[in-house]
Amino acid sequence: MGYRSKTINIVHDSFITIKKQIIQMKISSKIAVAMLGMAFMGTAVHAQSLDDAKKAINAEQYQKAKTMLKNLTVSESSKDENYFYLGWVYILQDYPDSAKATFEKGIAVNNKSALNYVGLGAVAHVDKDNATATTNFNQAVALAKKDSRPYTYIAKAYLLDPANADAAIAIATQGKTINAKDAELDIAQADAYRFELKSTDAYNSYEDALTLDPNSPVATVALGVLWKFSNNFDGAVTQFQAALKIDPNFGPAYREWAETDARWAKTDPTVAVAKLKEAADNYKKYLSLTDASVESQMRYADFLISSGDYQTLQQVATGLSKSANTNLRIYRYLGYAGYENKDYAAGLTALNVWMTKADPKRIIPRDYLYLGRLQVATGLDSVGVLTLQKAYSLDTTQTGALGDIAKSDYKDKKYKVAGDEYATYAAKSKEASLTDIFNEGRSYYFAFQQQYSSTAVPKPVADTSLLTKADSAFTLVQHRTTTPYAPVSQYLAYINDLKETDHNNIKGLAKPFYEQYIAIVTAKPTLTDNDKKGLASAYDYLARYYEFVTKDMAKATDNYTKAAAADPTDQEASGFLAKHK
Repeated sequence: MGYRSKTINIVHDSFITIKKQIIQMKISSKIAVAMLGMAFMGTAVHAQSLDDAKKAINAEQYQKAKTMLKNLTVSESSKDENYFYLGWVYILQDYPDSAKATFEKGIAVNNKSALNYVGLGAVAHVDKDNATATTNFNQAVALAKKDSRPYTYIAKAYLLDPANADAAIAIATQGKTINAKDAELDIAQADAYRFELKSTDAYNSYEDALTLDPNSPVATVALGVLWKFSNNFDGAVTQFQAALKIDPNFGPAYREWAETDARWAKTDPTVAVAKLKEAADNYKKYLSLTDASVESQMRYADFLISSGDYQTLQQVATGLSKSANTNLRIYRYLGYAGYENKDYAAGLTALNVWMTKADPKRIIPRDYLYLGRLQVATGLDSVGVLTLQKAYSLDTTQTGALGDIAKSDYKDKKYKVAGDEYATYAAKSKEASLTDIFNEGRSYYFAFQQQYSSTAVPKPVADTSLLTKADSAFTLVQHRTTTPYAPVSQYLAYINDLKETDHNNIKGLAKPFYEQYIAIVTAKPTLTDNDKKGLASAYDYLARYYEFVTKDMAKATDNYTKAAAADPTDQEASGFLAKHK
């Protein structure tokens, strides 16, 4: 029989016993009501113990935990730790102001409450007020004495920003000298090691936690997360399944399983469709086991971003925006989804709401990345480029900004700048595609053409190094493609053609590339107008080569005939053929 069933039976039996006593003793109705109320009150307090609230927090049932803890701050108002855990829920739900007010109430109840000083430090840390955070953390340590919980939560507070994982490791290590048998402290320390990419240390600390508490679903799931990030997906799933055997209603196991499926899909295209479907199913199970609060759904929104499901993200965020208790972060999601779904105007409106109304400390570099993208997409190119540059300056891992800046500058015909930007993007980002490298080559090629064809006085000297850079980019694309790509051959032909400035004394540098282009294009079942013009240009070059280099007039005539057939408006071919009838 489960805990909940036992509780219900206790309530029922208490009710029946008291009812019989009331009938037998014939006491007044007022006393009867009082006795019944006492019976239920005792049971309610038991059902809302601090341990139950902490269990709900670990299960990410934040609304449930918050309700319990609010009741506890009334029924057990003198216990400062009730306020701390309530404030901690507010921290986890991204309500730092409410958290701070709650921690201050805890200190008002007990001015030596180490945990609530940890809470104030956590709020300051979230607000990037490092000096105040340190002061409060130090005060908590001074008051902690033999209690290791403040050390655990200081570590967790540092991990609210994983960049501070080293500080979390240090305080957790210090806490272990106070209490070496605190499983929760081991988990916090292991999490910090994981953020530092110290997998062996993380594994050892998770194992220590499980030795102390073999039935900890938190530690079991955490070990699975470690396997997830090492791409040991089968091992990760085994851990999540083990956690669900311990507690079938432990929602975070399904959430991490979903996120593992999404990562698995990205690394193995052969299972991508199945794993993304499984990910969606597992995340729905997670939501069904939590309180389906706005906060839980926002975490779902974060998952949808990581899995690239922007259609669903827009639906979820739109639904959440209609709630009376809308969290401003919803507008971030609407902005991101608007860009990815090409709903640019709506996306820009939503993201502007987020950027202008949210606390500046909550704005992240990726927000500037999407804002810049939306600005460019809606025609605000110059402003958008500045915003994208800010995104990259704030976080150099946001290399997508470089690609977007290059794209915008290419569109504005700033070809030399765009070429350099594409080159930097290709060098620094794993997300750079062959298309980006191809565009790098085109940018440098057109930059040379701008100089070569300039009518400015004095005429600028065309920088041939631009052709060398373009050649390198196109050659790289050619080497990486599994099948020949006609535009690459065409541009390589153009580049080598430009190297021969005297078309009456050509050496044939472009010849193999034009021949390759012709072979690729003529194999197509249907030709576009651009294909036909491209073929005419290629045949014209070959005709000149045979006319002036090998003096083979038969081949020259043959190629000019093919050029005229491909494009009857080709003047070079028609002029030659008219002259050599």
